[in-house]
Amino acid sequence: MAINKFSITSEYHNISTVSKKIKSFLLKERVDKEISDPILISLMEALNNSIEHSYLEVPGNNIDVIIGISKTKVEVDILETGIARTNFDKPKLQFDPDDLSTAPEGGMGLYIINNLMDSVSYASEKGVNTTSFSKRIK
Repeated sequence: MAINKFSITSEYHNISTVSKKIKSFLLKERVDKEISDPILISLMEALNNSIEHSYLEVPGNNIDVIIGISKTKVEVDILETGIARTNFDKPKLQFDPDDLSTAPEGGMGLYIINNLMDSVSYASEKGVNTTSFSKRIK
């Protein structure tokens, strides 16, 4: 298994920087675009959630991203020490698509991740919050 670790601080501009590095890693490991694109979208959504909800947009806090690639799947773990989530239930979006004013304010990122990935989980243990997701390689 090829594993790489990337660290950023909790500023939104760092998301594109780490995404480019992870995209290069995925390309180097010959991960197909149909797998890498959903991984990168989910990564950006999860990092946005960490910055916004766990760190309340306070800059300078550490976020680690660990990505592992095997013959059968790509696994991503995002570790941070901000405020632990209390609700990680799979979101259900129920709104009228013809009336965007009924769209929910939050939960879209988690909804996107759950729909793009094969597995998604969250754990908070000893002050470390870990968002994990994976995508099978066909």
